[in-house]
Amino acid sequence: MDISKTFRICGDGLAAQRARLDLVAANLANANATRTAEGGPYRRKSLVLSSQDVEAPFDDAMKNALKTVKIEAVVEDQGPGRAVYDPSHPDADGKGMVTLPNVNVVMEMADMISSTRSFDACVTAFDATKNMALKSLELGK
Repeated sequence: MDISKTFRICGDGLAAQRARLDLVAANLANANATRTAEGGPYRRKSLVLSSQDVEAPFDDAMKNALKTVKIEAVVEDQGPGRAVYDPSHPDADGKGMVTLPNVNVVMEMADMISSTRSFDACVTAFDATKNMALKSLELGK
């Protein structure tokens, strides 16, 4: 296998996890935003990832085994927001209820930890590939 394909797979994984971390940061930053440009409270956003074939000159058995990650879309969670009683809030309805975003801070923190560990795994794979390439160059000495 061409070593650049391995670097590409690692790079795609790093990009996907960075995009995931960016969404987690946006969700946490807007956890209490009751007004958006679209109107209404902020809606939690998540990333849709899919696998994509790596184009390489492998035989048919290996062609289906080698995949990379692709960012398909950013989607809004359509779940209901949290209703909180706060009659002094400017966005409160006639009953004093305010609809807050559907962002669960604990879930976002778990996503952040998961994404960080996946990012670290991609960095480790990248470093291992780089070290193998360097060792193979040393064999030619």
